[in-house]
Amino acid sequence: MTESTTDLPTRRLGALTVSAQGLGCMGMSHGYGSSDDSQSIATIHRALDLGVTLLDTSDFYGAGHNEELIGRALASPARREQAVLATKFGFANALGEPIEIRGDAAYVRQACEASLRRLGVDHIDLYYVHRVDPDVPIEETVGALAELVEEGKVRHVGLSEAGPDTLRRAYAVHPIAALQSEYSLWTRDVEAEVLPMCRELGIGLVPFSPLGRGFLTGRVTSTENLEDGDMRRRQPRFTDGNLERNLAIVARLEELAARKGVTAGQLALAWVQHQGGDVVPIPGTRRQKYLEENVAAATLELSADDLAAIDAAAPAGSVSGDRYDAGSMKFVNG
Repeated sequence: MTESTTDLPTRRLGALTVSAQGLGCMGMSHGYGSSDDSQSIATIHRALDLGVTLLDTSDFYGAGHNEELIGRALASPARREQAVLATKFGFANALGEPIEIRGDAAYVRQACEASLRRLGVDHIDLYYVHRVDPDVPIEETVGALAELVEEGKVRHVGLSEAGPDTLRRAYAVHPIAALQSEYSLWTRDVEAEVLPMCRELGIGLVPFSPLGRGFLTGRVTSTENLEDGDMRRRQPRFTDGNLERNLAIVARLEELAARKGVTAGQLALAWVQHQGGDVVPIPGTRRQKYLEENVAAATLELSADDLAAIDAAAPAGSVSGDRYDAGSMKFVNG
């Protein structure tokens, strides 16, 4: 195994031990315009060398390309040994419209077998239900996952964007290691009911988009600079004047960050890291420079005064616009 070059701490997601911060790999294949596979693989390798173990993907990202990419990055046994590999299933028609969600038992097995082939591995460390199928009882979906655990094809089970009642019902069938949901200074809806339910059941929280799809870094000031294929061009928080209103939040974060000698993104990410020892954010990036900035935020200490100032700069409910369009919001907290 390649030796880690940092002392990145670990945290628990249920019974699974992972690095305190993971790497979201979606943007290497999906959502943010063009990318370079060789650059992405180099970033994955750098993450592993920095002590990041949790790599997050999905069969949905790039219609399978992202899983194939990670499979190439982990092709050597030494690299595979370094990684805790998480992927997801549930979007049955890949990039089709309208979105089709499937959680029936037959599809769970079909999707798992396909992901194992694309990843080139014999097991998935953490397998998530990407979105809950509203037409299939969660007991059926998780029951099928439990069978895959018994067969050794899956080690741990997770859900994504599931509501508290669904979490409880799922956990009654099989232990749930992690819930993946959006959580950041501009998306805090999990705090009311979802996070308390996770803690009652001993489920870890894996926040995706902990930097607000890059917005909280201060590097996105206009959609005009985004590629045509960038999904942020269509998302409510970046359109209809909302971006301009939301930039006031970033300006306040930048002032606080300057006092600590860090970037606004590092401050925002450190805030997420401080929300509990059961919280493991997965910021995404294709570039080693930003990866290293993110990893440094995992050990950035924030005092009670710092946290209070950050809360005041970006209070819950202060963001303008929904995080998805109306169609996609239907599958949030399902």
